[in-house]
Amino acid sequence: MGFTSVPVDPDKLLTARLNTPLDFILPALHRLDLMLDCAVRNMQAPQQEAASFRGLYISGEEVAHALSQSPEAMPFAIDPAMIHCLSDTASGQASPLTALIRHLGLSQFEADLIILALAPEINLRYEKVFAYLQDDVTRKRPTVELALNLLCSSAEEKLLLRNSFSLESPLFRNGLARLIPDPNQVEPPLLAYYLRLDDQVVRQLLGDPALDSRLAPFCEIVRNGEQDASPLGAATTHTLAALIQQSREHQQSLRLYFQGADGIGKRQTAASLAAASSAELLMLDSARLLEHGSADDLLKVLVRELRMRSPLLYISSLDDVRQVNAAHRLTDLLDMIAEYEGVTILAGRSAWVPGTANFGIKVISFDALAFEESQACWKKELQALDVPLDERELETLSSRFRLTSAQIKSASASAVLNSRWKAAAGDDSAAPSLEDLCASARGQCGYELGRLAKKIEPNYTWKDIILPPDPTQQLREICAQAEYRQLVFGTWGFDSKLSLGKGLNILFSGPPGTGKTMAAEVIARHLHLDLYRIDLSQVVSKYIGESEKNLDKIFTAAESSNAILFFDEADSLFGKRSEVRDSHDRYANLEVSYLLQKMEEYQGTSILATNLKQNLDEAFMRRLQAVVEFPFPDEQYRTRIWQCAFPTDAPVDADVDFALLGRSIPLAGGNIKNMALAAAFYAASDGESIGLRHLVRAAHREHQKIGRSWDGGELPHLTLLPMSA
Repeated sequence: MGFTSVPVDPDKLLTARLNTPLDFILPALHRLDLMLDCAVRNMQAPQQEAASFRGLYISGEEVAHALSQSPEAMPFAIDPAMIHCLSDTASGQASPLTALIRHLGLSQFEADLIILALAPEINLRYEKVFAYLQDDVTRKRPTVELALNLLCSSAEEKLLLRNSFSLESPLFRNGLARLIPDPNQVEPPLLAYYLRLDDQVVRQLLGDPALDSRLAPFCEIVRNGEQDASPLGAATTHTLAALIQQSREHQQSLRLYFQGADGIGKRQTAASLAAASSAELLMLDSARLLEHGSADDLLKVLVRELRMRSPLLYISSLDDVRQVNAAHRLTDLLDMIAEYEGVTILAGRSAWVPGTANFGIKVISFDALAFEESQACWKKELQALDVPLDERELETLSSRFRLTSAQIKSASASAVLNSRWKAAAGDDSAAPSLEDLCASARGQCGYELGRLAKKIEPNYTWKDIILPPDPTQQLREICAQAEYRQLVFGTWGFDSKLSLGKGLNILFSGPPGTGKTMAAEVIARHLHLDLYRIDLSQVVSKYIGESEKNLDKIFTAAESSNAILFFDEADSLFGKRSEVRDSHDRYANLEVSYLLQKMEEYQGTSILATNLKQNLDEAFMRRLQAVVEFPFPDEQYRTRIWQCAFPTDAPVDADVDFALLGRSIPLAGGNIKNMALAAAFYAASDGESIGLRHLVRAAHREHQKIGRSWDGGELPHLTLLPMSA
């Protein structure tokens, strides 16, 4: 089998190699070859008969020759015109080496040391030359002595440039190179140390795009990112891109702080800005880096990576750093940022604290998309997926859910995927509906709140809740306030009239079992929002300040959850502020005051349920948009509750008189629900349909459970006998 020769276009080869790292290094290596050739020809050493034994033994001739030399003699006698010219720093051409020289302020001698140490990494023939010049076959790398002999023109210059090998010199202080002692000597002198470049420096100088393996667990390089839509809006994003481009062109440092909740699009914006300026983006997880045992050394590696790449630096997890004992390391990180002459983007949830760093910074606030931007984003994504939705439904999605562009894109794709699932299952109406899209939107948020509160799946609808006309109308008015929030606050401008109190805070008051939790579920289902019950046992703490911290976590998580907060039995927490008699009263009042503040700042919907309205502080009442009274149901409403208590598939005897049950059993709706369920289990155990005797038995047990006596009223007397086996 033969091979077909393919003609090669020399012009294409030249274009492919243009401006590669090797193009900048090869001229330096050619100059090094000339210098080494001169050194080999002028080497002042006696000719040995057996070159293969060079360096393995010392002859008397060599000793005599060494003693005959002056201490200040230069062994290679290189032409001074050839010295200090390995790296052409005056050409002005941009390369990784010139970037290093400029950022670190390296001298010409230090730049030449880099070329000398890099040569064996490119071609092993240099090892043979170095061994020959050092008269030792084991010395294949340049030593300090060889470097001084090659790059210095006099003994005085050699003594002067020895300082370039101190640990305080830029070359070694920044970790670009290190000195390795001769393993054959116990305590070798400085001249016997080998010069070795750091592997990171070698890779960068040779154009290897890979990230240093030591940084890989904490960093990520993003190249050729997409310029996606930013949650900041087109105008702000354009201004940022122009500012970054200007800073890079003029080599000016720029520090930005992206403040906003996690998942709001900060990373995507940074990637988009890097793509707009044709730059790499280096993403750093600061918490993971600073918690590492070798964080100090890793910071030096990071500095070198930045100086050689000049990327946009994106630093995340600053909030997590503040929560661990890494204050001194955080200071080191900020000092490193202060020295970096490129563009740095820091990101966090908390506000930037002035004075934490010795550099200026521009804070960019990331909020969820405004209504108009959100509506446009939903429309764009749904049209791209060929999902029909009218303007009113788009308004519902945009006003009900405060999402980022990335979350909207993900929610739209998830809704379409669910519709395909339905279609595969044989559902003819498989196109995503408004309810499907709302469910997908809810799935984009609420994860943090889910760790702090119990999520309730709202199963009840308007037909399930039995209340008098006035409280029912109040519940519908509450839903209307949530539905038309954008119209009133946005279009009509009420947002400009209020600095606080833009949320919807509601109080449900009434005896146990009168439907407060059911009403919260009805509202959540009507508005297509998640409902979270706040467990007060996890909020209130006996330790000073802990309750406030817990409340802050809940409200902070709720801001990005698009959910309804439901505080059941709220009077245990939202009580009246008392007269201060001791320190416990003082801190209890602080808890209440703090809660009042958080409620007024919260822009979502919160529902407070209490059995004792009179226990609430008057300051709470002023901050409530609605107070709904849930009365104990009278006979008429108890009858209706009994009628709604059984599912349509439940086998209920036709002779069951719901009016009689409502008249004879004076209990609230919650108790009625319990009795209906218990009667169903009694009937199932007896192998019968649900009859009156099962309901009477359940009523007896319910009264027994709550500690009330009950004579049965008009219901037939029932002797509680053991259930049939």
